[in-house]
Amino acid sequence: MLKGEKVGLRARYDEDIPILRTELYDDVVNGSRAESRPWRPISPSSKDQRLHVDDSVTDHVPFSVVELAGDTLIGTATLWGIDTHHRSAHVGLGLLPSARGKGYGSDVVAVLCHYGFVVRGLQRLQIETLADNFAMLRAAERNGFVREGVLRKSAWVMGEFLDEVLLGLLAPEWTAR
Repeated sequence: MLKGEKVGLRARYDEDIPILRTELYDDVVNGSRAESRPWRPISPSSKDQRLHVDDSVTDHVPFSVVELAGDTLIGTATLWGIDTHHRSAHVGLGLLPSARGKGYGSDVVAVLCHYGFVVRGLQRLQIETLADNFAMLRAAERNGFVREGVLRKSAWVMGEFLDEVLLGLLAPEWTAR
C-alpha cells in the first residue's frame, strides 16, 4: 500500500466493487462529469475496467483509496495513459460522496505523484478536469500542478459543452517541493 497523510492507495479488492458501483458509478451526474464518454449503467455481472482490474493491462494502474484511520474505502485513483517512451501519464481520482470536502483529494494526488515520479520514474503527470471542478483544481494546484491551458467547450456533459482545464507537473518541480 502507498500511504499519504490521510489516505492509502491499495489494490482493488472484490469487496470494493459493489460499493464503488453503487456509490460512485451509478451516480449519473457525477459519472457524466468524471468520464470522457456518456454515462451508462454497469450491471452487477459486468467486468467493466473501471471496476475490475485486468493485471495484463500496462498503460493504467487502478487503486482503491482507503482512509488510513479506519481502512475504510473512500474512492478510486488511477494513473492512466502511461506512456513509457515519453515517461508521462494522466492522473485521475473519484471520491465517494461521503468522502468529499475532507481534504482527501489533495492527499490522493500527492500519493499518485509519488507513485508516478518516484516508483515509476515518470517525467510528467497531467490532469484534465472540468473548469468548474474546483475541488480537483485545488487538489492539483496544492501539489504543484500548473495550469497549462483551457480546452474550450471540449466536454459534452449532461446536455451542454463545458471547458476543461489542462494541468501539468514535471518531475523536477515535484522534487523541488
